[in-house]
Amino acid sequence: MLSIIGLGYVGLPLCLQFARCGEKVLGLDIDQKKVDAIIAGQSYIHHIASEAIQDQVQSGRLQASIDFARVAECDAVIICVPTPLSKNREPDISYIIATGKSIAPYLQKGTLVVLESTTYPGTTDEDLRSVLEKGSGLKAGDDFHLAFSPEREDPGNPDSKVATIPKVVGGFTPQCLEKAVALYSKAVERVVPVSSCRAAEATKLLENIFRSVNIALVNELKMVYDAMGIDVWEVIEAAKTKPFGYMPFYPGPGLGGHCIPIDPFYLTWKAREYGRATRFIELAGEINTSMPEYVIRKLTDALNAQKKPLNGSKILLVGLAYKANVDDERESPGFVLMDIMKNAGAEVSYYDPYIPVIKPTREHAHWAGVKSIHWDEQTIRSFDAVLVATAHAQIDYLQLSDWASLIIDTRNALSFAKKSNVFKA
Repeated sequence: MLSIIGLGYVGLPLCLQFARCGEKVLGLDIDQKKVDAIIAGQSYIHHIASEAIQDQVQSGRLQASIDFARVAECDAVIICVPTPLSKNREPDISYIIATGKSIAPYLQKGTLVVLESTTYPGTTDEDLRSVLEKGSGLKAGDDFHLAFSPEREDPGNPDSKVATIPKVVGGFTPQCLEKAVALYSKAVERVVPVSSCRAAEATKLLENIFRSVNIALVNELKMVYDAMGIDVWEVIEAAKTKPFGYMPFYPGPGLGGHCIPIDPFYLTWKAREYGRATRFIELAGEINTSMPEYVIRKLTDALNAQKKPLNGSKILLVGLAYKANVDDERESPGFVLMDIMKNAGAEVSYYDPYIPVIKPTREHAHWAGVKSIHWDEQTIRSFDAVLVATAHAQIDYLQLSDWASLIIDTRNALSFAKKSNVFKA
């Protein structure tokens, strides 16, 4: 039996894919609500249908529990837990360490342990290995197998399937690698072996640093081109026509999610241990984190043009999720935008069809329990300005352009609207 620890946006799809391929899967989590939902065949992630869970639970291939002692029943364990940043923007691998301590007493000889959580090179073969060896009395590479395989989930993308996304795998020893490749080959069409756990950890960081740096580039160009009276979205569309040497990235109000705003700083922190500077990464971070302030300046200018101050104005944020068509608000720049507006004296509300109520978050717990407004003409017209932060396909932007007196569009969602009430930011 295979155990997958952490039943969130990474762990649950992985559970379902292995179960669909005939493997017996035990999902483990400290959250009893998630475990109960799976047992009942109910999905708590928008893009995963309840029927997909029901099929595997009813077949007997998928179980769920909060009892980590059941790791003793398993031949392999995959760890998919969060790796946030601390308040000082340093890596927080406490969830990995806590999970290692929880499973170590129950590890059996020959068990394979794979970490999927994004982290800095050395976490698997140093930090996790130390915890597992100390708690189990077993030795990695001899008594049990250890590997790292970075998650590559893309929530909200209907073309993104666990089975078809190539799986990078690095092992602590050649035999560890062999065991991990054999495991993933049961559920994934292509497995890409690399020389070590560290090479696999570095691969994931490269993927997300690449995105962070390129998003920062277009965010900077957006501000420069705007000063020149040039529409960066038009420029990107034109550049996309080049069939080689160019890949489109798009600007926005800031970075969100559990990867791009966080992962690059795992390498920045680790690089300092080796006396190396990561100037590109840090500059990209500065640009991306400054975007909410730029957006609010554009909002303030647009309000001023109507002889309205931000202080006292009613502002509606449209789209709180960190990306389009998902129900995940983790690290969303929407929270930063709402905080800035509220601190400036604005009356702030939000609309998001995927997030009817804001869940508690580590950084923005003060918004927990706030509900999305009702989408209707009278309500939308009551706001002094609307700020589009995330462009969900489900939102009717034609209605929005007709109803709202002032719109600040950070996602080019209203590119069709050639109206004086729409401003790009």
